[in-house]
Amino acid sequence: MREVPAVVALRSTDDTANGEWPPARPTVAAFDFDGTLTDKGSAFPFLVSLRGLLPVLRATLRLSPALLRAAITGGTAADGVKEQLFHRLLGGLSVAEVDRRSAVFAHRHLQRHLRADTRRRLEWHQRQGHYTVIVSASPECYVSPAGEELGADGVVATRLAVGGGGLLTGGYEGKNCRGAEKYARLVGHLRSRGLLSNKGGEQPVLWAYGNSRGDLRLLNAADHGVDAGRLGPLGRLRRFPRLAEVAASGE
Repeated sequence: MREVPAVVALRSTDDTANGEWPPARPTVAAFDFDGTLTDKGSAFPFLVSLRGLLPVLRATLRLSPALLRAAITGGTAADGVKEQLFHRLLGGLSVAEVDRRSAVFAHRHLQRHLRADTRRRLEWHQRQGHYTVIVSASPECYVSPAGEELGADGVVATRLAVGGGGLLTGGYEGKNCRGAEKYARLVGHLRSRGLLSNKGGEQPVLWAYGNSRGDLRLLNAADHGVDAGRLGPLGRLRRFPRLAEVAASGE
């Protein structure tokens, strides 16, 4: 997949385009998945649903020093160790079987862990006719059916590479969809849907909802960045308005 530069601004640079005041601008609402739309991470439960608890615990134990460093440092270290874990547990599995079981997992995960407050906000955007998209570092194989169940217009997530015979390699196709890559992938997605111009001028209004440092680049790029985390003043996104505040304002 061709890399999309992450330097494109999603904020509008010409509010007087075509002599209209204000011009008709589409609105995009981008939601993180883990910890934002849901109340917990999904990758570990997903792996357990495919491989069972003991194999996942064994693989995690073998990678525990790297996982600990990744938890502290984040960034590319976290991306790399996540891919190592996927290599150990997903490599060689049939794509068709993984897709089938991913759809089942997505439905059950939403039933158990979907946050009511964030879902209400998603539904508010949908009632306004806004384009809603889930942007996640979790695997696309289950985030996509979750997005369909929630009625999202699009899903951007980490893709798993497929090798010969329709089997997963365990690696990523491209990069882990986190941080700057999350924003770059969203830019590419909106361009492919005709919602983002390559020529400047009128651009969509962007709302972005996240809960962790992996969402910081996306929220910084948005017209309206919203902290959907649970840590409040202790969280990495504390300078952004809180989800409850935005919802209470009626915007």
